[in-house]
Amino acid sequence: MDKRISEIIKILKEVYPDAYCSLDHADPFQLLAATILSAQCTDERVNLVTPALFKKYPGPAEMAKATLPELEKLIHSTGFYRNKALSLKEASKAIIADFGGEVPRTMAELLTLRGVARKTANVVLGSAYAVAAGVVVDTHVKRLAFRLGLTKETGPEKIEAVLMKAVPKEDWIWFAHALVLHGRGPCDARKPLCEKCPLADPCPRTGVKSTKK
Repeated sequence: MDKRISEIIKILKEVYPDAYCSLDHADPFQLLAATILSAQCTDERVNLVTPALFKKYPGPAEMAKATLPELEKLIHSTGFYRNKALSLKEASKAIIADFGGEVPRTMAELLTLRGVARKTANVVLGSAYAVAAGVVVDTHVKRLAFRLGLTKETGPEKIEAVLMKAVPKEDWIWFAHALVLHGRGPCDARKPLCEKCPLADPCPRTGVKSTKK
């Protein structure tokens, strides 16, 4: 393993030892639905929306029977609500028809569901089933991977492939969540607090030494 990525992982484990998915959910289906809603939306906003959504439609059987206008009304504030409502309904119908009402446990099967790409599938597999099939690449992970000099790639799947080679498999699930937390904290998109960042030393972008004690 590269010395710098090893140092980055060591520091992240010290700062975010218990990093986990911040989307509220009670089961794999609710995590799947919440992750679909999180596209181009904050987890905080999704967590405000899902209690009412899951109270009315707690599982795929109920959500498959929902009308699109009903779903659209409940998830409106997450943005792109028409596409997301259709994805929720169609994915629910497929889970009932093709997977016996259970959210599938493999990447290949999850990718057959409407609204599910590798990011969503990785979130579900990692956080619901503890299956490390890949590395979640959301906007935070993409930005930090580039800032930290871990990759020059811009496409999510290419970034994921690089991270899967650089990071030990046993850390794939945790690593993405740790980067997300770091991206929401000191490594802000617009105003990163480089001088107070615990990753300032191994980060090639900063050119500063951390003052964090």
